Amino acid sequence: MTRRAFTSRRTVLLASATLLATAGTALPASARQAPSPPTPQQAAERALHALAGRGAQVRGGEGQTFKVVRVSLDRDGTSHTRMTRTYDGLPVLGGDLVVHQSASGAWHGSSGSLAEAPADSSPEVSAKTAGKRAVTGHRKAEGSPALVVEARTADHQPRLAWRVQTAGTRADGTPSRVFTSVDAATGKVLLREETIRTEAGDGKSLYTGTVPLNTTKSGSTYQLKDPSRGNTYTGDAGNETDLCFLSWCFRRAPATLFTDADNHWGSGTTSDRATVAVDAQFGTDMTWDFYKNVFGRTGIAGDGKGSFNRVHYGDGYANAFWDDSCFCMTYGDGDGSQLGPLTSLDVAAHEMSHGVTSSTANLTYSGESGGLNEATSDIMAAAVEFYANNAGDAGDYLVGEEVVLPGLGQPALRFMDRPSRDGNSADSWSSGTKNLDVHYSSGVANHFYYLLSEGSGAKTINGVSYNSPTSNGSAVTGIGRDAATKIWYRALTTYMTSSTDYKGARTATLSAASDLYGAGSVQYGTVAAAWSAVNVN
Repeated sequence: MTRRAFTSRRTVLLASATLLATAGTALPASARQAPSPPTPQQAAERALHALAGRGAQVRGGEGQTFKVVRVSLDRDGTSHTRMTRTYDGLPVLGGDLVVHQSASGAWHGSSGSLAEAPADSSPEVSAKTAGKRAVTGHRKAEGSPALVVEARTADHQPRLAWRVQTAGTRADGTPSRVFTSVDAATGKVLLREETIRTEAGDGKSLYTGTVPLNTTKSGSTYQLKDPSRGNTYTGDAGNETDLCFLSWCFRRAPATLFTDADNHWGSGTTSDRATVAVDAQFGTDMTWDFYKNVFGRTGIAGDGKGSFNRVHYGDGYANAFWDDSCFCMTYGDGDGSQLGPLTSLDVAAHEMSHGVTSSTANLTYSGESGGLNEATSDIMAAAVEFYANNAGDAGDYLVGEEVVLPGLGQPALRFMDRPSRDGNSADSWSSGTKNLDVHYSSGVANHFYYLLSEGSGAKTINGVSYNSPTSNGSAVTGIGRDAATKIWYRALTTYMTSSTDYKGARTATLSAASDLYGAGSVQYGTVAAAWSAVNVN
């Protein structure tokens, strides 16, 4: 998938080139004196040339090949070239990097987290043994194990590994596809990554009141399909579920397009199946508009194509998920006790933002990078909710508050001002953060974003009371939600890579703040202060 990060940026896909086969090319004096912005093709070629003499900096070496997958250009011609790498033909997972250069091609550094160059491509553990180590419970192996170099672990050290895909269903009925990396030398499981992003939630009737909808008229019938937003649409899953084995689905729950005779949808109650469809479609609309109007990003993947929604998935299914394989959102109706229909605005924006992350930094859904992945969705969900400015669901720093029923025993799923209020999430970083479930390790970044936006201490915003502490006893003065959101998005799309951890996120957001506001700005200083306030130094 491709993306467009800002209105002034372009994207390009290019072929690969080996590190050792490239050589630098000097620019003419006239270009150095008054450089013109490069084309994406020129920027990509310059970036590949620049790697030739910087093997130590980017952990390059013999046998490595780099491939440019995307180029982003700032207004001043500064380029950010995102690359993947292979070693002896094997993909290096966590070896991706971003090369930063000026308009004239001057080296401005690189972003990446690989600790050292790969040095082994001969397995000692068999593929069969690795497959057995990867399979757990009632899961089934999918396809054949593939050799990779795995560097997305906590120490970022590259290890030869077998990557095994397994498929199954979680206890609550959510489809599950997991990639497991098994050390090819020891047989130890290095990492498990769930590729279907989920978020517990619940909802009832129309959470946002009466909202505008763009639809399609076909004959005398209206369809819940929006031609102004990439033909995004919402369909009825008919309370069915996906039934998949390995990479083949025997049955996919349908997405039967909702239709209406008078273009007035739903009744505001769950007795009308179209009611939650309105919520899902509205959530899609607001998320689309937010990314387009704030960042110049058209569609989740930045390519102008719309996703689609399935509502009424399963029977009593109390969850929602984004699935890259169908480029779609799926919502359950909730269990009726703790959670209702999961179609609230922030749940919708949260899940679709997983798609944005997948098409940019592609943060691995495990360990600290998984917490950052989840936090990105919470952060963007809050931003979308404030952006929508809907009287029925005012912006806040709570997650899933609309879908929560009394049986859950708390007013929201998560709390960004003090994440530990949910009983599980981390307020600040510790050495054990990487071992938490990604929905709980996300608390560190959620807390950082709240502090960066609003500051520490007690305050009331849109009728909701907050009281945000700091781990170091400092007082933080926020820079405002808009600036905080732009810094996070810039960091995600320009500096973060698949294995970025919390230390790397601090570096990425500082670089983003410097780009947007200057290294000596209040915004830059507050980014540093907010990270220190959650013990990320």
